[in-house]
Amino acid sequence: MPDRLFSDHLLQGLEPDEQAVVHHVRRLCTETIGPNAAAVGREDRFAWDTFRLLAREGIVATAFPKAFGGTDARQVLRIRIIEELGRVCSTAASMITGTDLSARAIVAGASKALQQELLPRLCRGEIQSAFGLTEAQAGSDVRGLASVARRDGDGYVLDGSKKFITRASTADWLMVVARLQDHTGFVGLLVPRDAPGLTISPEVGKLGWFGVPISSLRFDAVRVPASHRLGEEGDGFSLAQDALLRARIGHAAMALGRAIGAVEIAATYAGDRRLFGRQLGEHQGAQWMLADMATQIEASRALLHATAQKYDRGDADCAIFASMAKLHATDLCMKVVTDALQLTGGRGYLQDFPLERFFRDAKLNQIGEGASEVHKTVIGRDLVRRSVQAERNPCLREGPLTDY
Repeated sequence: MPDRLFSDHLLQGLEPDEQAVVHHVRRLCTETIGPNAAAVGREDRFAWDTFRLLAREGIVATAFPKAFGGTDARQVLRIRIIEELGRVCSTAASMITGTDLSARAIVAGASKALQQELLPRLCRGEIQSAFGLTEAQAGSDVRGLASVARRDGDGYVLDGSKKFITRASTADWLMVVARLQDHTGFVGLLVPRDAPGLTISPEVGKLGWFGVPISSLRFDAVRVPASHRLGEEGDGFSLAQDALLRARIGHAAMALGRAIGAVEIAATYAGDRRLFGRQLGEHQGAQWMLADMATQIEASRALLHATAQKYDRGDADCAIFASMAKLHATDLCMKVVTDALQLTGGRGYLQDFPLERFFRDAKLNQIGEGASEVHKTVIGRDLVRRSVQAERNPCLREGPLTDY
């Protein structure tokens, strides 16, 4: 096997069976997913062949507990899987991050009966679920949700709407977060796609990420039995937060995979293209561009790896690190893909060349699961809050700094 352009040092902390999973995903990318990625990216229809392959090969199962047929993979393994997939195909990578987003609340909050009914089938890819959180006026600001669930007898009546819902058109079940009518918090409800009063809009066209379409949802007095509540009343917010936390880690891994792929393509081009009598890669300008890209990617990979370790340990500051990893990786990916496309010139702009697809796909990572600006606010607010109680820098003298 030829050496890879980017180091495999982050695999060394994985167990042998985990490393085998990563190598299995690489083989799938080499033999099937990579060669088919261009065709998948031409039309925004759900890529069933890709999804069925990931399910059949046990990759979807990494998101589910062993008790239901899954492998309960650690996040340090999951980020390696998503990075490998993102290196060639955003669709495949987003199907794995989307499984966390859409199924995590079912794993954490469904009744034992619902778990037994749904999780083994979700794990095998026989059915799908979607995550219904975002609304026209509420995305990153979960507390701004306007959809309402009111208690009615032995169940709930759900009214409202959701927007930008991935897999809505293919999902068999919808995990919906709504505000309780008495304003005591939020509730998570599991709604079947054929529920009376539920309307799923036609698929909405978008710039990139083809293969995983989005739709809007409308709930008009949709009745949901109490047995389909996820967790207790008031748990909807916490269930959503854990799903979003895992999805943010996944977005960072997908973005870094795409950035790695972009540098691999640009570096190969620099070796093939001749300019002014020399290979493009022999020119200092091209070398410096590649050096900056590779160095920043490795730094971002290290941050993401630390974040995954924090999630696996249950560290209290994992959410802030997830915001930092997601912010850094997704902004970096947009820059790297742009620079890689610039380096490849007119060829990079052709639809037949992979970087055109990478370029269109990169933008959504900066927006989905909390825009970069939101994460900057979250990180900055946390630093300001903690600085009051944190250890002072030893260079400072006693008293307020305004006395200097």
